[in-house]
Amino acid sequence: MKLSAIKELLTSLENVEFQLEDGTFVPEHFHVTEIGQVSKNFIDCGGTIRKETVVNFQLWNADDYEHRLKPQKLLHIIKLSESKLGIADSEIEVEYQSETIGKYDLDFNGKNFVLKNKKTACLATDACGIPAEKSTIKLGTIHSSCCTPNSGCC
Repeated sequence: MKLSAIKELLTSLENVEFQLEDGTFVPEHFHVTEIGQVSKNFIDCGGTIRKETVVNFQLWNADDYEHRLKPQKLLHIIKLSESKLGIADSEIEVEYQSETIGKYDLDFNGKNFVLKNKKTACLATDACGIPAEKSTIKLGTIHSSCCTPNSGCC
């Protein structure tokens, strides 16, 4: 989800709720402790130089159980970040504490923001020597019309 999309969604929501892919919710007394822009310059295993830029949100749980972040307050924090830091309309990455600091993509399911699990991947599969995944064929479905018992095809 891009920054522009969350800003648009926040204008029509009554509450800001974050949910993990497994259905559990981030406690409703969370704080957004940081919004920033993170740039990563790197080289992949095939030698290609790459650059990635994301808008980073950090969610944190505190012991102030009465705290509730409202959509207009989060929208204000986002706009302040844009004006003070010059943040671009990039994809959002969310940091949230689990066993360690987890990084998540952000989605919306019509009611809640969903923290989508990120996965590592090779960006230079042609240079890694990892064979491409082979497609499988179910033989029973291809020849089902002629290869039935007593059909004489086998």
